[in-house]
Amino acid sequence: MKPVKEIAKTISASGLKITPQRIAVIQALEKLEHPRAEDIIREVSEHIPGLSPTTVYNTLDVLVSKKIIRKVHTEADVMRYDAIPDHHHHLYCMQSDRMDDYFDPELDSLLEDYFRKKNIKGFKLKEIKLQLMGEFEIKERTTIQKSA
Repeated sequence: MKPVKEIAKTISASGLKITPQRIAVIQALEKLEHPRAEDIIREVSEHIPGLSPTTVYNTLDVLVSKKIIRKVHTEADVMRYDAIPDHHHHLYCMQSDRMDDYFDPELDSLLEDYFRKKNIKGFKLKEIKLQLMGEFEIKERTTIQKSA
């Protein structure tokens, strides 16, 4: 988990005021890995008792709008949040609902080249996000980084 000073610096750099609620939400995101809002509310409430769910939802919306965190939909139509705003894809386990980060510069390059050549008429591509679905053979969570 990032130190509080680093989280505060990220919040401040985005033009937002540093608040205990924002820091707690980001810490919960990093600890829980792709949590649902309800999971974040439960985690943050342990550190800031009495914090309203509305405050957590509003904080999540603001952090997403400032691109500090990202929203991720699962195949089961569940909204999750991701503490890694940098470009990456996800591996989604259809059996366990687990989601892991997947970084692959070679895949990114192939996709970008393909769509640059393909040129879909009347459509301007802004971003490519993949969610690869399958089942994990191992139980441990990992961030998979394929080297180029």
